[in-house]
Amino acid sequence: MVSYGMSGRLFHAPFIETNPNFNLAGSWERSQKNIQARYPHAKSFNSYEEILNDPTIDLIVVNSPNDSHYEYTRRALLAGKHVVTEKAFTTTVKEAEELDALAQKLNLKLAVYQNRRYDADFLTIQKLIKEGSIGHFLDIQISFERYRTTISPKVHKETPTPGAGLLFDLGPHLVDQALLLSGMPTHLFADLRVIRNASLVDDYFTLILYYPTHRILLTSGMVFMQQLPAYKIYGSKGCFIKYRADIQEEDLIAEKLPVGPHWGIEPENKWGTLSTDTDGNISTQIIPSLAGNYGQFYTLMADAIQNNAPVPTSAKHGADIIKVLEAARKSNNQKSIVEL
Repeated sequence: MVSYGMSGRLFHAPFIETNPNFNLAGSWERSQKNIQARYPHAKSFNSYEEILNDPTIDLIVVNSPNDSHYEYTRRALLAGKHVVTEKAFTTTVKEAEELDALAQKLNLKLAVYQNRRYDADFLTIQKLIKEGSIGHFLDIQISFERYRTTISPKVHKETPTPGAGLLFDLGPHLVDQALLLSGMPTHLFADLRVIRNASLVDDYFTLILYYPTHRILLTSGMVFMQQLPAYKIYGSKGCFIKYRADIQEEDLIAEKLPVGPHWGIEPENKWGTLSTDTDGNISTQIIPSLAGNYGQFYTLMADAIQNNAPVPTSAKHGADIIKVLEAARKSNNQKSIVEL
């Protein structure tokens, strides 16, 4: 791993360590040396070159600040390594497409880490869609709300750089889910705002994605004192409403290992509701949530490396996400609907 901060400690190392197809080699640690306290067998690397030059390392996880993703990923590919790059994949579409082309040229696996597609709520929504419980989409609303009025101590997240701000932090999660549900929109409108007093980067956004038959509304912000339902999926057959409740991050912070039959199981009081209309009679039932599991990403990644299967999130898909985010900034600057 390129970093052992929150991303490496919570979202990568535990799932690599517990997957029998991987050996956790270690992480580049610039100042604090923490990885060996949790993983005594892992190495704390002093430089990126040390990782690149190690012939025993097959896969590099680029989980550094967004504006370094392109350079670190490019160098890893040129060193002959497979790569997992954290979201946001890059800061521009041009960078994303260059990395995709380079990985294909070198016959290496390159994937973007979009872990929230393995949240319990989104997995449950996909199951309902496949079962036909929702029907044709009429309107979709997805939100990711937080209440953090103070500035983050992570300087790279609060400094005005190409990859900073909430749009490129939580935006990739919401856009990824929208694209999985409906593909690329034809048009987009975006409203980006800076709400917190001391903030220098966007900390609120609303995106409207336009499709021929429906719309998808994506919202996120840092000043939501009370959360609203995170998913409101309106279809021709049913309506599914659910609060964001995946417990994986909470358990990972508590240093629980992502193993066993109870991993990713939401409490029953967090399950969503499906409403359907039968001859004018509306009925509502509680839908048990599927178990969330970010480990699915690394299971698929191992299959891609070992058996040449598709990567869990392709670089092309990652580039499409950046294309939407770039269009959002353009729309906000122009105060107009833009075409993709």
